[in-house]
Amino acid sequence: MSKATKKIGIMGGTFDPIHMGHLILGEKAYEQLELDKVLFMPCGNPPHKRNRKGRATDEQRAEMVRLAIEDNPHFELSLIEMHEEGYTYTYRTLEQLNKANPDTEYYFIIGADSLFNFDTWMEPERICQEAVLVVATRDHTPLKELDQQMQLLSQKYNGNFIRLDTMNIDVSSELLRSWHESGQSLRYYVPQPVISYIEKNDIYKGNDSDGKI
Repeated sequence: MSKATKKIGIMGGTFDPIHMGHLILGEKAYEQLELDKVLFMPCGNPPHKRNRKGRATDEQRAEMVRLAIEDNPHFELSLIEMHEEGYTYTYRTLEQLNKANPDTEYYFIIGADSLFNFDTWMEPERICQEAVLVVATRDHTPLKELDQQMQLLSQKYNGNFIRLDTMNIDVSSELLRSWHESGQSLRYYVPQPVISYIEKNDIYKGNDSDGKI
């Protein structure tokens, strides 16, 4: 395998809707790790869950991401995980990317919550072989505890975990959906073009809160 000449970050998630916390995280990773760009990668929904009440469709979620990042030249929308089969596994996505781009080193950005349940992910060791894991801090998680977990997982899976030194906006997409349903403002939490798109398309009416990201 040739030496990596590009460094690309990956921000995955449902982005239902994308919010300022996601964007700040992507920007700080870009700066701290000196990345060439950051891919925002919305995951797909399986066919039997495509039209969940109170949620955005796959197409709407992708469009909200596009609107949120369009003024940032080093952010890019990736639809690699949006396909007819729905959900995909992270290790498969990373293996596919590395096979197609052998000159690139990938940095997969996760939250502290994901770090502590990383053992439950499908093929965690294969994920660690394919990317550097970049861990965002959370306000309620002590840094010492975070660092200990990163060290433990690094040894267990022979991985490379990096802590992102950035302030975390402790807000979830689930909370924002409930705010919108109850008539509360999303201003300053969600980019204005995304708010306008949500309102124009009447998204998140009859909210269905069965997930938080």
